[in-house]
Amino acid sequence: MKTFDALNWVKTSVLSQRSRNFLTVLGFAIGVSAVTLLAAMGDSLKQFVLNEFTQFGSNIIGITPGKTDTMGVTGILRTNRGISLEDAQSLATLPEVEGVVPVVAGTAEIKYRNLTRATELVGVSHYAAQAWKMTVAQGQFLPADDLMHPRAFVVLGSKLHRELFGTAPALGEPLRIAGSRFTVVGVFAPKGQFLGMDLDEMAYIPAARGLSMFNRESLMEVDLLYSPGLNSDWVAEQARQHLLRRHGVEDFTIVTQDQMLDTLDGILNVVRFAGIAIGSISLLVGSVGIYSILTISLWQRRNEVGLLRALGMQQNLLVRLFLGEAVFIAVLGGAAGLVILTVVQMVLSLVLPQLPPLLTLSSAGLGLGVSVVIGILAGARPAIQASRLPPIEALRAE
Repeated sequence: MKTFDALNWVKTSVLSQRSRNFLTVLGFAIGVSAVTLLAAMGDSLKQFVLNEFTQFGSNIIGITPGKTDTMGVTGILRTNRGISLEDAQSLATLPEVEGVVPVVAGTAEIKYRNLTRATELVGVSHYAAQAWKMTVAQGQFLPADDLMHPRAFVVLGSKLHRELFGTAPALGEPLRIAGSRFTVVGVFAPKGQFLGMDLDEMAYIPAARGLSMFNRESLMEVDLLYSPGLNSDWVAEQARQHLLRRHGVEDFTIVTQDQMLDTLDGILNVVRFAGIAIGSISLLVGSVGIYSILTISLWQRRNEVGLLRALGMQQNLLVRLFLGEAVFIAVLGGAAGLVILTVVQMVLSLVLPQLPPLLTLSSAGLGLGVSVVIGILAGARPAIQASRLPPIEALRAE
């Protein structure tokens, strides 16, 4: 039998039973779209999270006060010392460290002339713009002052600048922040949001000024900027040994970006595989549908099978024809599932435009590949049964 004739036979057999095959195709469509969507969503979320964190630089190590035994779970403080500005200054002397960003944050009231606004205030060092990959649109970032005794300068986020100054220039203008006088030295270019925080509505001042303003003795975090060619775990160990010599006890937690991404990747993989397992239930239902349809079809078409066998059709060709029906039904379901996925992606692109695309060549190939495999497995037994029917008995069947 020619290939064209075989394809036409398969198409005619499937389309002649549209109503019966519809539910099977629908089950496959739901299953394939669920499996493909959840698998692709895991990859997209992973890329999204990676982009969120690496937009602040990929060669950063974070040090926070308090020792945690498991990442993300608050541990027991062994000392109340915390991490001081002096600790941050001493970490800058390590040869592996290119820059140190002490971080302290809080809410403060900013006043310019008759305009007043409560906003997030972040105390940092002059390395913050370089470490966090933030671009200054006007002026400059905080100058390289003495970390312990910096001048009262402030850099504004783009939205905060627009709300306070509109289109007027801000450089050199005085502001009152929590009652203290600061001078605007720069304005950041738009940066967007990070984990729900609008970075463009923040103001950035020297860390020492922030500690004084918020009446704090210790920092919330210290970020170390190291050379890209170095191993993050090795740099983290050097910083750990340095702080151990200063504190005498490990009352701090060091987290590299690699560790954070590995943890998030593990969580996303669990969600991904759980979703795939749920979607596989629909595929199982679809495979049962294919098996049932082909079995019933075999019983109803015994005359046809007997005639084909009597005319000399080989068993392996008959197996391939029945498997072709199963694969055709499965591919129809898989294609319908990809159409559903395309609609879902269009909706998600409106809600989360920054989310990477879900429907890619790999995810589409995965969906159709799963469909074909399930179709072959579900149709194998009915196909073999059809090929083994004795021609005489099949022709006598009513």
